[in-house]
Amino acid sequence: MKVAIIGANGQLGSDLVEVFGKDPSFEVIPLTHKDLDVTVPETLKVLKELKPDVIINTAAYVRVDDAELYPEKAFAVNAIGALNVARVAEEIGAVNVYISTDYVFDGTKGEPYTEEDVPNPINVYGTSKLAGEIFTRNYSTRHYIIRVASLYGKAGASGKGGNFVNWVIERAKRGEELRIVDDQFMSPTHTLDVARTLKKFLELRPEFGVYHMVNKGYCSWYEFTKAIFEILGWEVDVKPIKSNELKRLARRPGFSALENKKLHTLGLRMPDWREALEEYLQEKGYIE
Repeated sequence: MKVAIIGANGQLGSDLVEVFGKDPSFEVIPLTHKDLDVTVPETLKVLKELKPDVIINTAAYVRVDDAELYPEKAFAVNAIGALNVARVAEEIGAVNVYISTDYVFDGTKGEPYTEEDVPNPINVYGTSKLAGEIFTRNYSTRHYIIRVASLYGKAGASGKGGNFVNWVIERAKRGEELRIVDDQFMSPTHTLDVARTLKKFLELRPEFGVYHMVNKGYCSWYEFTKAIFEILGWEVDVKPIKSNELKRLARRPGFSALENKKLHTLGLRMPDWREALEEYLQEKGYIE
């Protein structure tokens, strides 16, 4: 199976390249921003030339607060970019995998969202990703929309200057105060687990549609931070605060945890978020 990975040097993309690349049944085509730009249709001709069986589109504008100031940038990548990829996928008969987000939900449900729940984003970033989902669904017949959440991986997110786990660890090393919100709940997810699960998923080739793919369980950002230092065995003072104290431009959903309901029907399970976090900290060399 020939798989093209757009955003191959990104946080999720690099793990996808590594995981798929280890399996000889997959021929991996890593594509970075230098190879194509999803916002420029002409650059996507490389996909027509390569004719992959599957296109995994991890390209995304992920600066949630900046998206409020520059909505056109978020929509250019997350929505129009998805449309451009969908059109090419349809033309060459490829399966189109669009990576989406828990931020398509408003966070008012009070329990984890399943694939059947109706999206209702409350910020520009989430709205642009939902638009990308709609374009993917309506312009490529053979599509999978994979919703992930609160990703962290060894490559870090270039658009955010790293990832949350590395950020709190570096602040703690410098002895800086850690004030972390305790009223926003999510499903923290290791990109390596997404890559492993997506490979198994594509091997199964289930029916097309929307699927959630996150580590099991959920927690607040405060609980997640506490867990990081518990696993490391560090004594770090973490102060819980409310989200409104941060004065951020974009509203965040209060409870955007996801449930992998449809994955479970396929017999696919993802590790608990604590187990995944421990593996990541080992992977990065923070613990033995």
